[in-house]
Amino acid sequence: MANPSAAMLVIGDEILSGRTRDANMHYLAGQLTEIGIDLKEVRVVSDDRVAIVAAVQELSQRYETVFTSGGIGPTHDDITADCIAEAFATTIDVREDARALLQTHYDRQGLELNAARLRMARIPEGAALIDNPVSVAPGFRMKNVHVMAGVPTVFKAMVASVLPSLTGGDPLISATLRINRGEGDIAGPLSELSLAHPNVSFGSYPFQNDGIYGANVVARSSDSSALKSAVEALRCAFPDAEE
Repeated sequence: MANPSAAMLVIGDEILSGRTRDANMHYLAGQLTEIGIDLKEVRVVSDDRVAIVAAVQELSQRYETVFTSGGIGPTHDDITADCIAEAFATTIDVREDARALLQTHYDRQGLELNAARLRMARIPEGAALIDNPVSVAPGFRMKNVHVMAGVPTVFKAMVASVLPSLTGGDPLISATLRINRGEGDIAGPLSELSLAHPNVSFGSYPFQNDGIYGANVVARSSDSSALKSAVEALRCAFPDAEE
């Protein structure tokens, strides 16, 4: 049986402009791999209502679980929560449990829960809150879409809150061999290995060091015995391969 599938939607003009480098996708991919959920697609969209709504609707229908990052802060361009509500044809307003969390947090800091900060308590009707132990402002889950912050420390904390609620499959394991040959030389044997080991995926990642061309070949599978057999066959095909 195939592992559950997932997608990620990264939201924000700052990502597409190159001003901010996204680290959340790399982190999420690793966490999902460990619990046997296959991240199948990552999409990046700007802070544009139409684009966000369309992407949420498409991804939520195509994959079993969707994660978003970015756009749930206090500023005018943080429109993700409104877009999620629109995507699922529901209303959005300040929710009392989210407001209470923020009120307690800002009271402790001696700060006012002003109108801008209160925006972070606006939650679509029917959504469940996602805990945020870092900065308190919650994320939320709407059907199969998990809506989380873009700040990496907060995103990681929210992922930790969400993962125990997800049903995974067989964790993906991998083995890597370094082959000091160009991809043109290894492409044929790799194709044959791929056909001979259908339960294992082979990826080739080329490099060039000091004039030496080579590739790191990564074999991946959720079946440990299939992976072991494929790696042995890989070693036979390329006796000079290194770990």
